[in-house]
Parts: sequence; C-alpha cells; structure tokens
Amino acid sequence: MKLDGGAMFGNAPKALWTRWVKPDDRNMIEIGSRALLIETKKDKILFETGAGAYLTPDMKKRFQIMENHHVLLESLAKKGLGHEDITHVILSHLHFDHAGGLLKEWEQGQKKMELLFYNAKFIVGKTNFERSRRPHMRDKASFIPGLAELLEDTNRLRLVDNKDKLVLDELEIEFIESQGHTPGMILSYIKIPDRKILFAGDIAPGHAWTNLPITMGYDRFPEGLIDEKRQVFHRVCKDDAWIFYSHDNIYAASKLLFDKGSKRFQPVCLIKDLDQV
Repeated sequence: MKLDGGAMFGNAPKALWTRWVKPDDRNMIEIGSRALLIETKKDKILFETGAGAYLTPDMKKRFQIMENHHVLLESLAKKGLGHEDITHVILSHLHFDHAGGLLKEWEQGQKKMELLFYNAKFIVGKTNFERSRRPHMRDKASFIPGLAELLEDTNRLRLVDNKDKLVLDELEIEFIESQGHTPGMILSYIKIPDRKILFAGDIAPGHAWTNLPITMGYDRFPEGLIDEKRQVFHRVCKDDAWIFYSHDNIYAASKLLFDKGSKRFQPVCLIKDLDQV
C-alpha cells in the first residue's frame, strides 16, 4: 500500500522525512499493513485486520494496493488457522486501513458487505465506534460506511473505555484511550508473563513517528497526540516494553530509549518480527 509522503509526515519538511523513508517519483511512500496475533491456551487474539481486500479495483488502484487477495487470511493459513479460529479481534479504531480486513474479499456484482471472523468477539473503543457512525466531514472518507452496524448486529461487539481491561488466561490487556489521531482510538497495553507490548495503533504508525513532534496530516489533534505520545512512551521505557508498529514498511516493533540530554525518544532493538524475541 502507498500513501502520500507529505500527508504521512504532516508539517515535517520533505528534506527531513526523506531521511527515514524514500518516496517514489509521485511522492508516494510504501507503508505496511500489519496485524498482531497472540495465542493463549484457549484463545486466539488478533489485533487489527489491515486494509483487507474489500475495496473495489478502482479504490485499490487509488491506494496502490497491489495484492488481489486477502493477505491476512493467507498469513493466518500459514499458521494453520482460519478466520473462524480467531476468538477476539481488537481494533484500535475503525479506519478502513485497520478494519477493512474484517470483510470478505470484493467480488464483481456483490450487493452487500459481509463480515468474516464468525466466532470472534469484536472489541472497539466506544468513542471511536460512535465517531464512525457520525464522522466529521474531515475524516468521513477514512471510515467504512455500514461497518459499525454490521459489527453491532453480530451481538459479539464489546465497546471499551479508557483503562478497561481484558484478561484471558495469563494475558492481560489494558486499553488506553487516545484522542489525537481520531477520537476514541484505543491503544492496547499487552502484558504476558515474559514481556509487555504496546500496540500503538496510529499514535506511532512506524518507528520514525516515535520522534515526538512528527505527526501525520491525517491526525485530527496533533498537539494532543504529541502529549499522548510523551506520556505513553515514558511508560514503555519504564517497563522495557516493545512498541508494535502497524504501518512501518520494514520493522514490526522496537523498544524505546529516552535520551535525557536531547529529551528525545530513540527506537532501539528494531526487529522485523516479534517472533525474534
């Protein structure tokens, strides 16, 4: 998937952001569409679903999505799983590039969207769920019309607020509400016996955005987002936690180091797959 580099880096000058990402001749940059799967003894929890394959060919062309199939389902199949095996799907927010994978692949002549993950409970922030039903014209194009109603009709939807928790066996997930990118986005602070992981959603779509002043043009409230990053990044450093990136085209996760002199957060221990740790 490709998006405009200037939009992805907000008011940062091109001379700065091209140090981290190289654009093509149309100023587009490649971005990842990454999900995280965690398995316990009883449950299989999926964080995000990516853009999926629900878009029409014209829309895929607009976002330069090259794949003509549902990549997430293919990735699950490589692990011996189908979408029916997933017990929980946790969505940081309902923008199409995070929730589109909930839907079946587009087919010529289809009359309505259909949800996958027939046996899963869907977990979404309450505020963002309401935002998706009544979006502002500024971000209306980012949401999938009718998706909220499909989720509601399953009777498997759980809406969460700030500091709500989900406990499954030895796994504990704390939900942290963020307002900067989109109202009511939830960050998942994941605690398992041997590590902690922040599923950052779009508060930091990739390692370059761990630089506090770097925000996206898509962010609704950039100054608030910077304050939110500062607070949660200090917690990541204190806990020696991993931070998981949904959109980094190279790295899946890193740890963070806070430099007291420069007062900057630096991504360290960059890895391409959490299975490496």
